[in-house]
Amino acid sequence: MMTAPEEVKLKTDNELLLKAYRLMCRERAMADIYEKNRDITKYVHSTSRGHEAIQIATGLQLKSYDYASPYYRDASMLTAMGMEPYELMLQLLAKKDDPFSGGRSYYSHPALKREGFPTIPHQSSATGMQAIPATGMAHGISYLEKRGKTKAVESPIVLCSLGDGSITEGEVSEAFQEAVLHKLPIFYLVQDNTWGISVSAEEMRAMNAYEFAAGFKGLERRQVDGADFVKSYAAVQECIDYVRNERKPILLHATCPLLGHHTSGVRREFYRSDEDLKLHSQDDPIPNLEGYLHEAGVPKSQLMIIDNAAKEYIETEFAKAVAAADPEPESLYLHEFAPTPITEEKGERSPEGARTIIMVDAGLYAVQEIMAEHEEAILYGQDVGRRLGGVFREAATLAEKYGDDRVFNMPIQEAYIIGSTAGMSAVGIKPFVEVQFCDYIWPGINQLVTELSKSCYLTMGKFPVSSVIRVPIGAYGGGGPYHSGCHESALLTVKGIKIVYPSNAADMKGLMKAAYHDPNPVVMLEHKGLYWSKVPGTEAAKTAEPDKDYIIPLGKGRVALEASEEQLKKGNTVVVITYGMGVHWALNAAKNLDGQIEIIDLRTLYPMDEELVMERVKKHGKCLVLAEEQIMNSFAESVAGRISQQCFKFLDAPVMTMGAANMPAVPLNIGLEKEMLPNKDKVEAKLRELMGW
Repeated sequence: MMTAPEEVKLKTDNELLLKAYRLMCRERAMADIYEKNRDITKYVHSTSRGHEAIQIATGLQLKSYDYASPYYRDASMLTAMGMEPYELMLQLLAKKDDPFSGGRSYYSHPALKREGFPTIPHQSSATGMQAIPATGMAHGISYLEKRGKTKAVESPIVLCSLGDGSITEGEVSEAFQEAVLHKLPIFYLVQDNTWGISVSAEEMRAMNAYEFAAGFKGLERRQVDGADFVKSYAAVQECIDYVRNERKPILLHATCPLLGHHTSGVRREFYRSDEDLKLHSQDDPIPNLEGYLHEAGVPKSQLMIIDNAAKEYIETEFAKAVAAADPEPESLYLHEFAPTPITEEKGERSPEGARTIIMVDAGLYAVQEIMAEHEEAILYGQDVGRRLGGVFREAATLAEKYGDDRVFNMPIQEAYIIGSTAGMSAVGIKPFVEVQFCDYIWPGINQLVTELSKSCYLTMGKFPVSSVIRVPIGAYGGGGPYHSGCHESALLTVKGIKIVYPSNAADMKGLMKAAYHDPNPVVMLEHKGLYWSKVPGTEAAKTAEPDKDYIIPLGKGRVALEASEEQLKKGNTVVVITYGMGVHWALNAAKNLDGQIEIIDLRTLYPMDEELVMERVKKHGKCLVLAEEQIMNSFAESVAGRISQQCFKFLDAPVMTMGAANMPAVPLNIGLEKEMLPNKDKVEAKLRELMGW
């Protein structure tokens, strides 16, 4: 522990101590007024009572060119940065002018892009989740520095604030691992009040954060009494100086009392004993700081004046916040996505004399062309680096062309791969990342849902996450239960992301370009069985290579096959709504149905081209929605339901669906796989059944 105040007196003065004291008094007054007005402060919130010293010591020392990821108990840190109590109260009360989220997010969940302040991207409530996006910010800063692209006079750092209980989270370990592996400029501040809601330190951990950090070779670590402002200021100064100068990570473990409730909804009297509360109250940072001020010759009367002024000020600001306007109901619908610049198809899809390419190469060429023009584009994931270039060779030669700092391997850390893109995006990087198989995406879902998908919406458009997440998907002949799954329906339940599923090389290239230029998170589902067109019946996935300028707006479907006018006039046609491998099953089935089949390739599953779908269903009157994934409770059934509602008057038969059998996984045995999945013959039989109505 750092226990020598004489060493830090030179770094502090009365003016600084009085500023810290004023901020502490305001925080105490805020906590008190919230507690007295529980009928008004009805939304769940936490305060920083007990944590003021370490938080103020940190907030005062961050620079405007730094980046920060505070957590939900860090109100004192925010006021030390310069946020007004009134602004925090607007968020507390979910008011229209809440500067962080417009009334959408909890108290002390900042999102700030304001001149003169550190940049603070979207902050969630999920414990420890901020460690990965914060480390992603540091990763992005490190990349920009190596390329001479940073604009700050001094080297920026990233502050990541965590509670000690979060250190038990696996995703925090992923962040620490990457920080030391890549020597990233990040300062992990861990505030330890020995409680995780009602779980005591003894119950939830075998060691504290300082002890745990010893296992990460290269992670510098310090400890401090976080209730002592003078010691905290010196410790924070040392940590910031280390990161700013050495460009390496450091962890500071600060012990703090918990003087308030865990949250307003989980009150301290529910689970804490009088003895525990008394023990914590002995470390109150405010009396501790008063002791330093008395030693410095500041009279008690002056401190009383500061305290009384803080109470009066907070009362006035609280009354203003209570009277402030609520959000208009129609504001609910703002900022689902940031506007994309790609709104129409451009370029040549089939230039004269163009070579024929396979789908995996189309993706490679798209990324290659993007990286040649945009230095902010990087690519990382499992096995995509120089040595292999992807298990499907989807990144072959990219590291050789653009460098190992732009194309690099990742460990088996799907959470970091996905979550770090939120941080990368916040500092101006536009990453392509890859999860090697869709069956292994689940460890990354936490970050996708908690951080990426909500960022644009909860920050009122300040921090959309620009990232392209490439996910090989689908069965391709004996891949087995962990390399064959289709899980688009699970992903489609996540709002705030776009999902693309190309069926051919031209679409792959055009959609990949659009995904890159889209400022929102885009998941590219890429069917392994279409990559090389080796699966029988998938020759149509090969196309002429579109030109360099070819781009397809997300959300626009395509008529992959038109029915004949003659059959349409006779009422003998069926429209198939499909995507991915389904397009090829339908194309092959249609060969035996003489102009009776129209095929709509959705290309983008969300946002879906609903206008095209409904127009064609109304035109034909009969419809099959075809997918590869298990059909029950699926996206295909959802689409069929919407078609039934919107096209009921135009239908000549029930809207039918077809997909894989409702088994838990695709079996390894090829015969069993064939039994489970749709194919050309099964689709043809279903179409004939539908035409029989």
